[in-house]
This record gives sequence, C-alpha cells and structure tokens, in this order.
Amino acid sequence: MSGTTYLELSEADGGAHKFYEVRVDGTEVTITFGRIGEQGQVRSATFADHAKALKAAEKKIGEKVRKGYAPAVRGLRRRRPTSRRQIVSTRSTAHQAPVLWRFASGAPAFGIYVGEDQAWVGNEDGDVYTLTHDGRVTGRFGLPDSVKCIVADDFWIYAGCDDGRVYDLGAKVPRVAYEIAEDVDIYWLDIHDGVLGVSDRQGRVTVVDHEDEFQWSRPATGESAWMVRCASEGVFHGHSRGVTHYTGRGDQVWHADTPGQVLFGWQERTEVFAGTSRGYVQRLRKSDGAKIADYRCDAAVFSCATSPDGRLVFAGDNQSSVYCFAADGTRLWKLATGCGSAFSMQYRDERLYLVTTDGSLACLDAGPAAVHAAEQGQLPPRQDIKAGAIARVEATADVEVVSHVAPGEGVVLECVQVGGRVRVHVVSDGYDRTWGVQFPKNIRVPGARYLVTEVLPSANGSFYRARGEIKRLR
Repeated sequence: MSGTTYLELSEADGGAHKFYEVRVDGTEVTITFGRIGEQGQVRSATFADHAKALKAAEKKIGEKVRKGYAPAVRGLRRRRPTSRRQIVSTRSTAHQAPVLWRFASGAPAFGIYVGEDQAWVGNEDGDVYTLTHDGRVTGRFGLPDSVKCIVADDFWIYAGCDDGRVYDLGAKVPRVAYEIAEDVDIYWLDIHDGVLGVSDRQGRVTVVDHEDEFQWSRPATGESAWMVRCASEGVFHGHSRGVTHYTGRGDQVWHADTPGQVLFGWQERTEVFAGTSRGYVQRLRKSDGAKIADYRCDAAVFSCATSPDGRLVFAGDNQSSVYCFAADGTRLWKLATGCGSAFSMQYRDERLYLVTTDGSLACLDAGPAAVHAAEQGQLPPRQDIKAGAIARVEATADVEVVSHVAPGEGVVLECVQVGGRVRVHVVSDGYDRTWGVQFPKNIRVPGARYLVTEVLPSANGSFYRARGEIKRLR
C-alpha cells in the first residue's frame, strides 16, 4: 500500500458518520479522522524506513475495516447534524412557563452549567457563551466542533466536543484537557476529581485519569449510552437497558433495569436519576440501585434535574414541556417551554435553566408564586437576548511568552520527559515536587517552564491541578 487511503463509516438512525484517511509519504504516516464533512484531526508519525511506514499504515487500515469502515470517495456524503435524539415536532399543549429571559445561541444546544456567578451554554456550532444570571452575555469561546456537554469539577469547567477532545474553559483561552480515543463516538461526559468518564453510542463506558491515561472500559448490555455520572463511589452508567454502577476500578456493583432507554442522567449525594424514552424519571439509591420513586411524564424524557436537596425533581420531555414533581412522585406542574425541547437543564435558586432544540438558553422562574400565575395565564415580561458582536475566543495551543516572574506572581511548573510521556511538576517552593500536575496536553514541551495563576491539590491528595491563566517562561 502507498499513497492515500480514504475510508468512511456511515450508519443509519443516528449512528456513526465518520471518515478515516491514511497517507504514506516516504517514512511518514499521516492520519486524518473526524466526522464526515468536517476538517477532522491530524496525527503524524515518522518511521525508520518506508517499509515500516507501510506496515504501520496497513495495520491502521485493517483495524478500521474490521470496525466497519469501507473505501469511499471524499465529498459524496454530507455532514450530518450531531443531534442524535429524535425530536418530536409536537408542541406542548400546557400553559406557557414563566420565562424571565431567553438567549438565542444560534444552533441547537446540549451543554449547560449554571455556577455561582454565571451560566454556560454550548451549541452545535462549537460556541460556548457565558451569561450572568440575569441574562447579560459576558463571553464567547469557540471550539472546533459541536459541544456535547458542559460539566463542572470543583473549580474547573469542561466542555466535551465532537472532535473527540475535552476542553478546559477555566481561563481566557480554551485548552485541551483530555483526548478521547478516535474510535469513540461520544454521547456524554462527566468528571470527578480529574477522572473523566465517557459514555458512547456503542453503550460502553470508558474512564481515563487526570493525565488522560486509559484506566478501564466496560461494554454494556445495551446501546446508546446517554448517561454517565462520576462520583467518589465510582461511575453510574445509563444506556438502553438501564443503569449500571461500577467502582472506581471498573468492577460492577449493581445494575437496575429502567422502563425504556436512558436518555439523560442526574445525581445527588446519595441518589442518581435516570430519564427514559418511555416518559419516566427513576430515582435510584446509589448504594444498591433500589428504586425510590418514579416520576411520570407524558412523553420521552430528554433531561432531568433536581433541587439541591432532592425535594423537587424536574424533567423536560421531547414535546417541549417541562415538569416539576415532589420527591414522592406527585406531579406539581407541567408547563410549555415556548422554545423547543430541553436537551439539558439545571435548577438554581428557584430558577430552572434550560438549553433547547432551537438553541435557546432559557431562564424560568420556578418559584411557586410565578408558576401559579403562569397556570392562570399571567406571565412576566420576557427579555430576548442576542449575542451581538461579542468576539469569539478560539481554542488554541499558542501561549503567551514572558521573560521573568515577579515575586509572588503565580506558580512555576516544568515539563519533563518521562519515558514516552511528557509530565508536569511544580518548581516553586512549598509544593510536593513528586506530584504530577494536570495541565493542558497540547501545549506541553519537554524542558519548558510555565507560569500559572495557581495550582490546587486534588481531592484525593495525589496530584495538583493547574487553574487560571498559563504563560510560558522564556
């Protein structure tokens, strides 16, 4: 084999839609892969001679062919939307919810996180916006592909992207924190103390550590795994056959069947919640998987959330309705979003935030008085917000270079080559230099030193995590 080999894998019903190209030029093998119709990622390797380069290329091609890839002509197939859940166009017949403000992100949105100071929304165009709780747009990040989900891990905010990477959004510029295996079609992500859990189309769950090193992977008895929640107890994985709990080492603890395919998951301290295709949210005890309560909706559940104490349970169906239930399963109300079905949601301070199929981030007043008024047809004035001309800050591997460090300014780190990996350690006084540092993968250069705003110990006390701005020292 020589020259270029181009393969595609395109499955029906929302399955994989990817390409894989292998090019051999002398002793160099260049692999380009990604979603069909997009630029994709590029990786290159150099071998001792042309024969070894050919052998490596043939091995890669063979692996893909065994997974169902086949020769194709670039450009014949078009880009496919990344939304894989069937969207029912039926509008809700319920009363309109009391929407305080609605932000039009510009494309269908999956990702949401609402923190103490601001809300985050990520959409299929790769835009991640930040807004204040009253709806003022404060920032815009640009990622290379559709944003699948946004998750928080203590101080850190991460966005899972359809380019197979997870980006740290904690500074002014997005940085690559994790690179998922190229053959994993990601559906959902979660992170706990630097440990990343990935659920995918095949129904698998894969776990990698803070250094982006593979820990374990488990197949599921079902497919289309839309739920993964990581916690100190391990990983809770939801797929087409139910919810499975694994320890941090990957051993199965319990499995609970659910009525229909799991389409979304939520967790609180002692319980997990699974929204299903048959219109249920099930509340399961973390310790043994026992069902505590059912919450019955009128259509397939796309998303769910709870109040912090679990006293209230919220759900969004695929017919543009949102629900609120008491802890025992009693339905308290059902209202129409007015802006599509909620792909994700989060409750905070008597407000319910939704990201929807039409690309909105909507803020609903979920307080009892506002809901009661809405049920009587009395709605608050709604503010419609647009992004305007706010600049998009693109993900990059470029780093500002500085020549010196002022006293008390940040923490100095150093990259060192350890075998085939580039590790990062703290150089500044007062830190354990034997600990590694979680640090963006695509800016590590052996021998280079960096200045970061701060480093904080992980919850388990075995490594540090860099936080804030990063500058390279000359």
